Amino acid sequence: MSDKLQATHLQRRAVVYLRQSTLKQVHEHHESTARQYALKQRAQELGWPAGRIDVIDEDLGQSGAGTAWRSGFQRMTEAVAHGQVGILLALEVSRLARSSADWQRLLELCALADVLIADEQAIYTPRDYNDRLLLGLKGTMSEAEQYWMRLRLQGGKSSKARRGELFLTPPAGYQWDDATHRFCLDPDEQVQRAVRLVFERFRLDGSAWAVVRYFARNGLKLPTHQLRGRQVHWSPPRYDSVLDMLHNPLYAGAYVYGRKEVRMALVEGQLKRRHTTVLPRQAWKVCLFNHHPAYLSWEEFMANQQKLEGNRTHHLPHQHGAAREGAALLQGLVLCGRCGHSMSVRYRGATHSPYYECPNDPGAMGGKRLCWLVAARRIDDAVARLFLEAVQPPELELGLAVAREVERQAEQLHQQWKLRLERSRYEAQLAERRYKAVDPDNRVVARTLEHEWNEKLRELEELESQYQQERRRQKLELSEQDRARILALSKNLPQVWSAPSTTNAERKRLLRILVQKVALSPVEVPSRRVQVQVVWVTGTVTDFTLPRRPDLQTRSNPPEAVELILQWFEQKSDAQIAAELNGRGLRTGANLPWNKKTVHRVLNQRGLQRASPAPQCVRAPSRRADGLYSVHGVAERFGVSEAMVRYWMGRGWLEPTEGGGRGHICWFKLDRKAIRRLNAARARRSAGSSNPMQHEVHYA
Repeated sequence: MSDKLQATHLQRRAVVYLRQSTLKQVHEHHESTARQYALKQRAQELGWPAGRIDVIDEDLGQSGAGTAWRSGFQRMTEAVAHGQVGILLALEVSRLARSSADWQRLLELCALADVLIADEQAIYTPRDYNDRLLLGLKGTMSEAEQYWMRLRLQGGKSSKARRGELFLTPPAGYQWDDATHRFCLDPDEQVQRAVRLVFERFRLDGSAWAVVRYFARNGLKLPTHQLRGRQVHWSPPRYDSVLDMLHNPLYAGAYVYGRKEVRMALVEGQLKRRHTTVLPRQAWKVCLFNHHPAYLSWEEFMANQQKLEGNRTHHLPHQHGAAREGAALLQGLVLCGRCGHSMSVRYRGATHSPYYECPNDPGAMGGKRLCWLVAARRIDDAVARLFLEAVQPPELELGLAVAREVERQAEQLHQQWKLRLERSRYEAQLAERRYKAVDPDNRVVARTLEHEWNEKLRELEELESQYQQERRRQKLELSEQDRARILALSKNLPQVWSAPSTTNAERKRLLRILVQKVALSPVEVPSRRVQVQVVWVTGTVTDFTLPRRPDLQTRSNPPEAVELILQWFEQKSDAQIAAELNGRGLRTGANLPWNKKTVHRVLNQRGLQRASPAPQCVRAPSRRADGLYSVHGVAERFGVSEAMVRYWMGRGWLEPTEGGGRGHICWFKLDRKAIRRLNAARARRSAGSSNPMQHEVHYA
């Protein structure tokens, strides 16, 4: 027995600590695991009975680079700090820690608590300076060894990546060919068409949200890869998945390695094991162009990145934001001619009239005051007239091109539905063949296969019904009358511009084809006007002025009325103050009666604000007259929380029939198929819960 081992050590417990860096090592390196478990026998040989030996193996498959994620190591150090441990046994120093900082803290703790450390060769006491020095050197070498191993592994991966042969998880639309070590297009035609449609719609609509809305509006789904790209799953489009596709250079035929960096970092004051940082293009380690078949060209990919960057609303000159449905047609294009900042859009009044306002007053400290604002409608109309005068393409060529584009987009939708129907028919036929191949007397299996066959037939019937509805709604097949009407409209751009079916977002996208920026400057003398400077994409500038109607904020209110408002601010409400002013015969600067809004505007200009009560939200009914359910209606029907219903929506188990999006209530149709699916989802949740719910929802 070692002379370092004392009776005081034997009176405490022995701890055998096991660790391997990855689960792959645990499953493949059985001998290393067996050697670590054999340390229990070494503890018995040193004098500890089996009942006083603790084996901590919960950190198997965990990296030793840190301690935040190693619960076993934390439990061990807590026992050491409480004086419960006499000796720590590990196969080698690297099993306890791969970080010098963690290793030195453990040595300090063991020295204070008089705890021995043992491996297969020797026993060490951290209280002894020589042992402490030796253990410190071993810890330093263990940390350096990890660095060298990582350096060798990363070097091998980088070398393989520079040849374009390193395996990368293929995105939707691609498969990895192990024979050629290259990406190849997914042989599934439906997958290819869905991916191409994403880039086609972004080319037309200009924003990722518009692509998501297009897929949702037409009942289309997107493919996603599971199991490292070996299995395709179809799900409703999500904004983050569409955005990932638009940012992924693999779709442009470029093999890219090192686009993201994963490392340990401090996030909100806590050490995170994996923190992903997206690197700029110049920092990519490997970028091989024309490496594999592409869905779009590299030039179009880079143009898409610029468009996505411009869609961000940070009020920078090059970021005009995506075209939205608001009434202000120059949204994102307007610059303040007084201070040079971007002007934002504000909707005011009961009619939500659009205004362009610059919130950065160059003469105010901190830029807190309003620079100036102007009504938007008259400016929008003038710029729109200039745009329509500038656009005069050959009528016949434009008409034919528009007709061909409409037919092409209708054909795209038709092909998507056709491929979905083909896949559904194949799955139904496959279920039929499986049912017919089983022995009829084996009813246990036959009943299950028959049920699956019936389910596939019902899904096919529902899909065909949806397809017929989409054909009628979207006119997937154009008649001669439709073609003639499209041809006539395409020759008259002003009529298309003013048509009720043309949305504000579409008008904004048309304007942005030719208009780069619009600068607005206030003119006070000889009359109140606004100077408009339209900067076209060609660099030409069109300059004109428009009369500017006086705004209610810029007109001076009577000093007597303002003084009374400030005097009554703490004693009366805005409505009471307005009533008192009207009772005294006082009027606003616009010669209008006072009301709560005008009183509030005066107080706001002088920095006086009242505490506003929390807004009262009107709760939607649980169920409408047509049988559709709201979110809390579904929650009540199934006996779950509204958060669980939204989780079902996120997983694609529950899809809204109407509504969705910001400010719109989701309504759901609970048919037999949806009820069965949600009952199964709730049953799975209940099976894993300590307090399972015993409700059962029956068919209506």
